[in-house]
Amino acid sequence: MQGSKRGAIPPFFVMEVMRAAFARERAGLDVLHLEVGQPSTGAPRGVLAAAHAALDADKLGYTDALGIPPLRAAIATWYRGRYGVAVDEQRIAVTTGSSGAFQLGFLAAFDPGDRVAMASPSYPAYRHTLTAIGVEPVELPTGPETGFQPTVALLEKLDRPVQGLIVASPANPTGTMLSREELTALANWCDANGVRLVSDEIYHGLTYGTEAVTAAAVSERAIVVNSFSKYFSMTGWRLGWMVLPPELVRPVECLAQNLFISAPTLSQVAAVAAFACTEELDAHVARYARNRALLLEELPKAGFTRLAPADGAFYIYADVSDMTDDSEAFCRRLLEDTGIAATPGIDFDPARGRHFMRFSFAGSEAAVAEAARRLIAWRRSA
Repeated sequence: MQGSKRGAIPPFFVMEVMRAAFARERAGLDVLHLEVGQPSTGAPRGVLAAAHAALDADKLGYTDALGIPPLRAAIATWYRGRYGVAVDEQRIAVTTGSSGAFQLGFLAAFDPGDRVAMASPSYPAYRHTLTAIGVEPVELPTGPETGFQPTVALLEKLDRPVQGLIVASPANPTGTMLSREELTALANWCDANGVRLVSDEIYHGLTYGTEAVTAAAVSERAIVVNSFSKYFSMTGWRLGWMVLPPELVRPVECLAQNLFISAPTLSQVAAVAAFACTEELDAHVARYARNRALLLEELPKAGFTRLAPADGAFYIYADVSDMTDDSEAFCRRLLEDTGIAATPGIDFDPARGRHFMRFSFAGSEAAVAEAARRLIAWRRSA
């Protein structure tokens, strides 16, 4: 007996790279982890203290499907303080990570057979999740000429209409960002054409010289997705949120009740404290900035000269077409020869990804510096 065709989606290849890296570590060999988009630091001290208090005092039962009121209120306050945008807390849905948010948002917004556009390269789970629910991903080939971001011009070249558009700023894997003018133009095009805008904002807070713009500031119809995983350094707590247009709040609530019941209660209670931890969190961002500067200086010495701007997030996306036409094999050799784990571009761009790879600089400064040293020596010995 065969399983459902919905499960016949490609793997998330970075997880395959991590598996190989962990196998190397189990064999007693060292690994420098530049493959995974995960902060090397844990949750802020205030969050840990709140979690300990909750464990001592709270039975941690189910919560409302949309999240506990104090957390929804804290998120609304964050939008007022961070972006100057008034968001009604009743439009906020707390989710099981951004992954849960995308599942709920896609199910609420799109029907089987709909088409949803996105940049290529982009986060692979967009394509895979849409495919699993019967929605067609429509990839917009982007490059340096468009800042690796979708544009109105690319959308207007499509041969058939789309019902949705996903944007990410800062983006994974490129770290590129949309300006307010660019995001507004895309939002206006979506509104004029009856297209649902989905804005992935999980790397907000991780920017280097340019402030990220939330889609909540330029469109009331957009689905805005964010997470406690990246800036807030809480990946394993599995907690995210959405800002929803009013007409999607009840559909998302019903879906969440049936699919998830609620996001993890301990994580919700503790996360309220996260918004008071910005001094600690901004120190992490300063470390990422130093790692970014180091790699932008050192990677060209190893021959990596065609790099996406990396204005945000903690990734550098490198064109390696002058080194290999198989970035998967290239990354495998890199791990075997140097202990550096990096991600081939096939995760992010099925058509052109064999000519690209992604380096994460979310780790410690010592690890990133040692990776740069080994990479230069490896390339010079090639």
